[in-house]
Amino acid sequence: MSVEPSLALRVRTWIDDDPDPMTRAELEATLAEAQSGDRAALGHLESAFNGTLQFGTAGLRGQMGGGPNRMNTAVVRRASAGLAAHVVATHGRTAVIGYDARHHSDQFARDTAAVMSAAGLDVFVLPEPLPTPVLAFAVRSLSADVGVMITASHNPALDNGYKVYLAGGSQLAPPTDASIAALIQAVGPVRAIPVSDRWVTLGNELLDDYLTHAANVVAGAAPRTLSLVHTAMHGVGTRTFTEAFARAGFDPATEVIEQRDPNPDFPTVAFPNPEEKGAMDLALAMAASCNADVVIAHDPDADRCAVGIASNESHRMLSGDDVGSLLAWWAIDRARRGWAPAPHGTFATSIVSSSLLASIAADAGLRHQETLTGFKWIGAISDLAYGYEEALGYCIDPEQVRDKDGITAALRVAEMVAALKAESSTVDDVLDELARTHGVHATSQLSLRFADVSEVAPLLAGLRDHPPTTLGALAVTEVNDLAEGYGGLDPTEGLRYALGAAGRVIVRPSGTEPKLKCYLEVVVPVSESDVSVARAQADVLLNAIRDDLSAHLRP
Repeated sequence: MSVEPSLALRVRTWIDDDPDPMTRAELEATLAEAQSGDRAALGHLESAFNGTLQFGTAGLRGQMGGGPNRMNTAVVRRASAGLAAHVVATHGRTAVIGYDARHHSDQFARDTAAVMSAAGLDVFVLPEPLPTPVLAFAVRSLSADVGVMITASHNPALDNGYKVYLAGGSQLAPPTDASIAALIQAVGPVRAIPVSDRWVTLGNELLDDYLTHAANVVAGAAPRTLSLVHTAMHGVGTRTFTEAFARAGFDPATEVIEQRDPNPDFPTVAFPNPEEKGAMDLALAMAASCNADVVIAHDPDADRCAVGIASNESHRMLSGDDVGSLLAWWAIDRARRGWAPAPHGTFATSIVSSSLLASIAADAGLRHQETLTGFKWIGAISDLAYGYEEALGYCIDPEQVRDKDGITAALRVAEMVAALKAESSTVDDVLDELARTHGVHATSQLSLRFADVSEVAPLLAGLRDHPPTTLGALAVTEVNDLAEGYGGLDPTEGLRYALGAAGRVIVRPSGTEPKLKCYLEVVVPVSESDVSVARAQADVLLNAIRDDLSAHLRP
């Protein structure tokens, strides 16, 4: 076994152009190991040089290391040069950059600032590792023409990312992403990209402004009495969350100490994502020990918010669809109480999220809109009043942050729970009432994780060649290939299976990880029987659908 000459040449060429001595040394050592017969080293090189990182969910995201298919200084500088060229060509002037506490995030932020300032932009960098929604707020607050957040959100510890916001504060979306990708492709040698140190590090004024706006999402008349457990999942959310809650008038939360402070290795979890199995064990145990009313969890960059509640003398996590529907109901109900103006505009969610939001919006006389998956689509809706997607993302204050914001979502959840507690009511009571009004909308997921993203496409191809005619006990009434467009939406990779009025299934590749994700929903009307009966029926249907789908995806 030996290294193909063409691969060795690509590696050597990259090393010669790489401005980072750490990744140069890493690649030198790996190439030597591969040339001596080390299969693992050869596999590492083949993966790192198998293409280049492409713009996906609002920018770049991938494993850190040397090579064009990894996150590193060379890739970041090339991306920044192409992005700066786009801003200059569109007569923009200002850029703002934020970063989280992952490995190399501060370095990548400096790389971005150095390239963009050398390109003639006025560049402002946030003063410390901060949540992604603070950067999204900064884009709008500073009227910036572009924003960059260095984060991999909830991805594993070896990953990092480069998230782009455009003027107005919404995430990068087509067709602009393709234009920027072409400009990045046209960038010459990395060592020839000019850099400078003519950027400005912001003070604490912008964070203070964000915190003031965040605290104001809680109504002055709302109760504040509740007990709360919080985990930042080893990310950057603790300080911002704590200060926002204090300004809003809540007592301090009980923190999960093991996960309170930033740690880029995420030592207590396999994946730093509240949705992953086991990630919430410490928080739920803490909630049980102190009999908390609610659990709030943020992912490492605090743009996502997971919620757990006290329920039947124990604690359980709510699904993203549960929280999304509750926050929509609460936006309407708090106005009914006279605590806030009635919402107006559009309630929006992605096609993989529950259809319950459409019913809630219709009852309130509000427009509802489905988008493709990702907040780059939800945030682009001009009259957005509220938006969410099932992956724990909620936008409850689009005038300030046109993206998911885990801090303001947590504040609004706390407001709702405290108000219900003051009335001797519970979140479960509200969920039951929504089910009686609109039917049980039960959702679930089936996710398959792979070592490499290339393993996903064959499974989708198999479904296209051999589509299921039934899933569980339900007939597939319609098959929509999302790559051909669906419901007026832009084409995207994935398949949708309609199950008549009983629900739907959507299968799509993850935009941020090597995963195939299947989103299941069933709708069971609630008659005179108890809501629990309808929920039990929904669980049976979901389990049957999941089993059938697993069989279809089995190699």
